Amino acid sequence: MASAAGLGAIALWAFLAVLTRATAEIPPLQLTAMTFTVSGVLGLAALAVTGRLRDLRQPTISWLHGVGGLFVYHALYFIALRSAPAEAANLLNYLWPLLIVLLAGALLGMRLRRRHLLGCGLAACGCLLLLGSGARFSSDYLAGYVCAVGAAVTWAVYSVTAQRLAHVPSGAVAGFCLATALLSLPLHLALETSVMPGWSTLGMIAAIGAGPVGLAFFLWDFGMKRGDPRLLGTLAYATPIASTLLLTWPAPGLDSLAAASLVAIGGLLAARA
Repeated sequence: MASAAGLGAIALWAFLAVLTRATAEIPPLQLTAMTFTVSGVLGLAALAVTGRLRDLRQPTISWLHGVGGLFVYHALYFIALRSAPAEAANLLNYLWPLLIVLLAGALLGMRLRRRHLLGCGLAACGCLLLLGSGARFSSDYLAGYVCAVGAAVTWAVYSVTAQRLAHVPSGAVAGFCLATALLSLPLHLALETSVMPGWSTLGMIAAIGAGPVGLAFFLWDFGMKRGDPRLLGTLAYATPIASTLLLTWPAPGLDSLAAASLVAIGGLLAARA
């Protein structure tokens, strides 16, 4: 059940690119602040309705872990996109699923069988097949590459160490989302020019905040705390594949279909292990 929740997060993230494309005029840090505000407010409303506002009363280490993971990852990722070609930054960023599988063994003491490593390797090859063709690397963009790798490491460590904080209810993520929005706002004001969105764009922002940058984080938190991070790390490679399939639907390319097949086979291997 817990791993299924994590898979639900992966499915929601697949829609992020499609929805974000409809908000292209909004600067990335402004979009982060707005979408995380939506997710935080919706999360608080859900806690209030269910009488679980006490979930927000957590020790400092839980807040440092939650806010640090969400905010630092997104800040580094967006800086990478500003400082390096998007194709290369995305490819390096998607080291995080592989790192989750490896760190599950290093930090949690979980046994990594050959099936886990082979499954994750196949899924990583699918991601490389899809994203690698347009990636070009140059020393001129070294700072951007470092930020992209930093984002991958941040998300992997945040995800895996969540299991060390399994006693913290996933409802606390609502507070982490609001804190991330508050931290993103001054960065946006310092680095970007604000754009006033129209009503249709506001609707897309609300959809992103409710789904890929909302419910997905609650599901991922629950899945990583109580599910199998080795399996979820492998299946996470479905995110860029499914996202590309949605963007190119109804005529996906052969490379997208081949990549999807590699991820599916890798996931089946990891699930059997």
